[in-house]
Amino acid sequence: MGLSVWQLAIIAVVVLVLFGRGRISEMMGDFGKGIKSFKQGMNEDEAPAKQISHEAKPVDEGLTADQVKQTTDTK
Repeated sequence: MGLSVWQLAIIAVVVLVLFGRGRISEMMGDFGKGIKSFKQGMNEDEAPAKQISHEAKPVDEGLTADQVKQTTDTK
C-alpha cells in the first residue's frame, strides 16, 4: 500500500511544523558535513600502509628468567 501525494504533503507539513525550516536546513548541513568527513576518511584509508617487520628477537634480547618471574608473580 503506497503513500499518495496528499499523504506525503500532510507528512511534510507536520515535519515543518514540528522542526521548523531552520532546523531542517541545519540538520541537512550536518548530514552533508558527515558525508564529506566520511569520504575523506575513506580516501585516507586508501593510502599505502607502512610495511611492518615481523622479525623474531634472539633469545638473549628477551626477558631473563628473573624478569619473567617478576612479571608473573601475583600477590
